[in-house]
Amino acid sequence: MDSIDKKILHLLQENARLPLKYLANKVFLSSPAVSARIERLENAKIITGYHAAVDPIMLGYHVTAFINMSLDPKQKPVFYPYIESCKNVLECNCVTGAYSMLIKVAFESTMELDAFIGQLQKYGKTETQIVFSTPVKPRGIDVYSPDEEDTEQ
Repeated sequence: MDSIDKKILHLLQENARLPLKYLANKVFLSSPAVSARIERLENAKIITGYHAAVDPIMLGYHVTAFINMSLDPKQKPVFYPYIESCKNVLECNCVTGAYSMLIKVAFESTMELDAFIGQLQKYGKTETQIVFSTPVKPRGIDVYSPDEEDTEQ
């Protein structure tokens, strides 16, 4: 991956709907050349998808929380399909530390969150933190190494 690929990734992470012509102008290549590079990045699984950023509060999901959970490794084959099927689960990570799972959820109310936690507790002990605010919103990966500088970053 060269500096042009990194610039394309940087721009697409900021706005995945940028037109090819705009990207081409930014990296000083033709639109077909940029298209070929994007396709190569997709085939290499560096670009894994394109997503719309949605405000959960505008959709009625006023409660975001992180749930730490201790999960017995023997329960993973049952737990993983269960957690995958839960529509309010935004993210589920297997982590190190006192708990083995970190689950990010969004609910319309604390009552719904409480009911969900009750369901989770059949798999293990939980500890929950409700989000008050998010000073740093989800963002893309910094594709530039410390010695690389992009003047338009």
